[in-house]
Amino acid sequence: MTLAVIPARSGSKGLPGKNIRDLHGKPLIAWSIESGLSSSLIDEVVVSTDSKEIADISKAYGSKIDIRPKNLSGDETATISVLKDLIKRYPKADTIVVLQPTSPIRDESLVDECINIYNKGNYSNLATGFKCKNKEYGSHNNLRRQDLDGFFYDDGNVYVLSRDLVQKELWFGENFYCHEIPKHMNFEIDDFIDFVILETLMTNLNKIR
Repeated sequence: MTLAVIPARSGSKGLPGKNIRDLHGKPLIAWSIESGLSSSLIDEVVVSTDSKEIADISKAYGSKIDIRPKNLSGDETATISVLKDLIKRYPKADTIVVLQPTSPIRDESLVDECINIYNKGNYSNLATGFKCKNKEYGSHNNLRRQDLDGFFYDDGNVYVLSRDLVQKELWFGENFYCHEIPKHMNFEIDDFIDFVILETLMTNLNKIR
């Protein structure tokens, strides 16, 4: 069973109420729910939350709900700990797809593309992201970005993990796959400035895709 999990606790400090804030005509979380539901390879979509308001809105958009315990609802709680607790209630789930609600832009084919790559390559896990070519100022003498090899940065859009990894509370295994995706899907929301950027980007997606 392939289970999509959307972790969405309340109490964001960077942007209060961000998971249910209206973005381009829908609550932010709705974009991730619809991405999961539109996948032909996902069997069930569940929102993990500690909020009745988030739960009610998520249900309205077709998601299942898993109310997380209070000890997994704090600022310091790692997503992998939430997943480990949640899969106890989904014993048949052997593949876990994490769709962060703060990454609302996903091309229609992205989720199935990620799952197919993960399955066909027999990888331990997969993460979407991009090649980051940032270096700390003062560590180089006006080096050109195009001369840097860079490193893969996971953008939070899609993660695919095996049940075994989740049970061990490991975010990645020995044979992971870094899936580079187009720039318009790399953006995520942490604060109000990010939100405004995403609103503008979504308004102009037809000019980019």
